[in-house]
Formats: sequence, structure tokens, C-alpha cells
Amino acid sequence: MNRRHFMAAASSLALATHADEPARKWRVVVLGNKGSYGHSLDTMWLKVPGTEIVAAADPDATKREATLKELNITQGFADYHEIAKAKPDLVAIGPAMGLHRDMVLVAAASGALGIYLEKPFCRTLAEADEIIAACEKHGVKLALAHRNRWHPTLPVVKRLVQEGVIGRLLELRGRGKEDKRGGMEDLWVLGSHVLNLGVFLTGKPMACSAEIMQDGKPVRPADVIRTKVDFGPIAGNEVHARFDLESGVPFYFDSIKEAGDPKVGFGLQLIGTKGIIDIRVDQTPLAHLCVGSPFQPMKEARTWVPISAAGVGEAEPVADIGRQVMSHATGALDLIACIEDKNRQPLCSGADGRLTVEMITAVMASHVRQGERVSFPLDTQENPLASW
Repeated sequence: MNRRHFMAAASSLALATHADEPARKWRVVVLGNKGSYGHSLDTMWLKVPGTEIVAAADPDATKREATLKELNITQGFADYHEIAKAKPDLVAIGPAMGLHRDMVLVAAASGALGIYLEKPFCRTLAEADEIIAACEKHGVKLALAHRNRWHPTLPVVKRLVQEGVIGRLLELRGRGKEDKRGGMEDLWVLGSHVLNLGVFLTGKPMACSAEIMQDGKPVRPADVIRTKVDFGPIAGNEVHARFDLESGVPFYFDSIKEAGDPKVGFGLQLIGTKGIIDIRVDQTPLAHLCVGSPFQPMKEARTWVPISAAGVGEAEPVADIGRQVMSHATGALDLIACIEDKNRQPLCSGADGRLTVEMITAVMASHVRQGERVSFPLDTQENPLASW
């Protein structure tokens, strides 16, 4: 993150805690499906200063009425294609990613200036390119709700790695929650967070090699489930992937169904010759530092020191930092700041989302090609399991 982007994130946090609301009211329309708005992408705007929710769309009449009551608004749409009538400035899209492409195309053409989109981004690179093209055509800024990406501790972690606090960076190791969704579903839903953070911290992927398993055996075409609309073709309850990054550091991601405590494994470790930085997604503190070679046994217990936005072992300078980040306030305010500053994109943009989709697609492509090392950019725009 460059200094301007860091200051934007810090400013977003400051704005989120400021008592005075700006005179400008940003009109927000929220899109749901059968009462689903992702991780509170409907109610989040009640906590974002300078915004007002003016309408909601949901095809389920009962759920729609409940949402209107909860948000204290009266305008609702059964068909999200009609949202232009509400004259939105911002559109929040909460349903699962099977609807993302279609909903974003409508939101981009609605007259809105910004879109806040639930993660994962979308199902294929072809969909990603359609989304990005539509936003560019209509001059719309899109922010993807990988909310940890706006955490002000992240640039601190990146600086610590660059300064050699953990010595030479040897590898990254990421895991999903590894609950009942372990495997490819975990990679899509939770692993997308981890991939996004890893790339920000250490660089873009150049190649991938991977294996997908089902009950301990390599996935075959007969194992592919082709009826899950939200994911597209999907298979496997175990994933093992390696990404070779442009920085020269390997990035490993693994997920095994019900492998352990989902509250412990979900995160990313940066392993160096002189220590480890551990990032726990959605937790406060976000990161900890453990100094000392990870390969040398020690008689003394190792200490994990919290990393705050001020540095290692420093008191957290941002009040209520966990709530601010987890409530999406930082992401929403950064999106608004980007609309006002036409020269930059949100800290987690459509381009960032596309790269994550490409990494997940690469895992499937490598497996289909019997573990072959596949290079970026990929030579396919579709889900490799679809035509297997």
C-alpha cells in the first residue's frame, strides 16, 4: 500500500467515528435475495455517516417487507432491474456470487456512482471481465467486501516484512476454516480472503500447481457437482495448492474438510528465517509477531506479540478498530472517498477480485491437467471443471 492509500484507509476509520455527519447524503439501494444480504450489507449503511438507505430489492415479498421494516424505509422492488427508479448513488449487493454478474451489470447502468459487492467476486474470469467492463463503461467505482483488506494493521505488517523483522521471507501458508465446507467451497468462500491478503502483502502470482481430493482420492470428472448455481461446477473436500509469486516466495493454501477448529486455522502465516507473522482473518488483534527461527526448538516459550496499527507491541491507536472494520464502515467510506477522488480505485477493487478468481480458477485448471504447473495469465476464461 502506498502512503496515499494508507492515509485514505486511516481517514475512513476517522470518519466512521466522527460525530458530525457531512451535508451530502449518499442514496443507497440494497439488493438481496430471499432475505440474504451477505454479511449485513443491508444494515451496514445504518452505521456509515453521510449515507441513507432509500430502497431495497428482494423477489421474496415476505422477506422484502421484513427488510423494509428493519431498515425503516418504504420503497421496495421485487425486481432489482427497477432500482434506477430509486436514483441510487450507491448500490450494495449482498446475495451469493451466482447473482453477482447480473446484479452488477444492472447496478452499473442504474446511474449509481459506486457498488459495494459481497465476496467472492464472481464465478468465472469471463464474468469478472464483464463486471469490470460495465463499471468502466458507466464510470462506476466497485469495492469488494473483503473487509480485512481495509484494516490499518495490514500496511504495518507489510512494512515489517519489507524491513526484515522476520528475516528473509521463505513462504506463506494459508488455510480456510476447514469446517464442513472444507475443500473447494472453503477456497471460494473463505480462502478468497486469504488469497487476497497474501497477494497484497507479497506480490502477484506467476504460476500455480494444485491437487483437489475427494475423501482422500484425487477428484475425477464423476465427482464434479454441476448443479450449484452459486459456485458453478465444483468438487472436492480437500485442496492443496501452491502459488509461485512474482516476489519469488511460494504461497501455499490448504483446506481439508473438518480438519480442526475453524476459529483457529482461518488465516495466513508469513514464515521467515527469524520469525513468523500470523494473521487471523476477522479477529482482533488482526496480527501477531513471534520472533525466532521457526525451525529451531527452544527451551523458553515463544511469545506472540500483537501488532497494532501503531506497530509491534504498541497500544492500538484506532478506537474500536475491530467493529469499524468488521461492520464494513471502512470499506464503505473508502468507496465514497474514491468516488470523490477520481484518480484512485478502492483498496479492494474489481481488479483485485478478478485476480482472486484467477487464482481459484488456476487451482482447478492445474488439477484437471493432472497437477501441471499453470502460468498466469490463464489460458481459460471459464471454470475448468465445466468441460472436464
